[in-house]
Amino acid sequence: MKMTESHIFKYVTIGIIAFWLIVFVFFPNILVFIVSFLTRDEANLIALDLTFDNYLKLLDPIYLQVLIDSVIMAFVTTVLCLIAAFPFSYILSRVQSASRKNILLMLIIIPFWTSALIRTYAIKIILTTNGLINTFLLKLDIIDTPLDMLYTQGAVITGLVYTLLPFMILPLYATLEKFDTRVIEAASDLGANKFHTFVRIVIPLSAPGIVAGSLLVFLPALGLFYIPDILGGSKTLLIGNLVKNQFMDSRNWPFGSAVSMMLTIIMALLLLANYRSIKSMSKKGVL
Repeated sequence: MKMTESHIFKYVTIGIIAFWLIVFVFFPNILVFIVSFLTRDEANLIALDLTFDNYLKLLDPIYLQVLIDSVIMAFVTTVLCLIAAFPFSYILSRVQSASRKNILLMLIIIPFWTSALIRTYAIKIILTTNGLINTFLLKLDIIDTPLDMLYTQGAVITGLVYTLLPFMILPLYATLEKFDTRVIEAASDLGANKFHTFVRIVIPLSAPGIVAGSLLVFLPALGLFYIPDILGGSKTLLIGNLVKNQFMDSRNWPFGSAVSMMLTIIMALLLLANYRSIKSMSKKGVL
């Protein structure tokens, strides 16, 4: 069989992608998995002594509390992103002018042109005692003393929502743009009010975007460590911070690897749940 240029291009592209995934994704994860069963060594970082203590250590109430706090924080961030993103995505999907729609999409993408670290420090400046919010409220005599907004869980959630909001908007927009408004008109003709139309029609039909956006927000929220470090100080410790501290500060690579594997397993389970939910919705005819 004669190889055409399109076949050659396809195989070369697949080969490059496969090479990239094997070298930079598969092998590093295998190494982390192996190191998670080794022991710590002060001189060489790791010693070739197999142990399950690193995983048993995860059952310590201190680390379980970190896991619970991380899940709660990620869940709150996901819910707030969904509440903020849904109306914006819906309005954006209904914009008729292509130029206006492109401008709005550009406004969503523009923040990615700047480092997320720099944007997080900008939020820190806004939330400080002498920041923009306190200065504005003091000048309006709404408050008498500056509010302590920095180094709180609220500051961390604010940073997470600001950073991850576009990851909720884009999947929702992609789903809602294909939404057939005639379905809403039919529901109205059949006597359904706006609430029932939204709950029984709009939400189920936009479920793929909601699920995809929620995963794109929830999973990174578990692992982002620089936002809790900068905006939460030492008061907020999430899974991402725990992993970073074990590798960079405590130099306990085996335990840090075990925490990383736990985070990877959580992400894999969520992706599996997403796959099954999409499959279930397809069978029910939602997709």
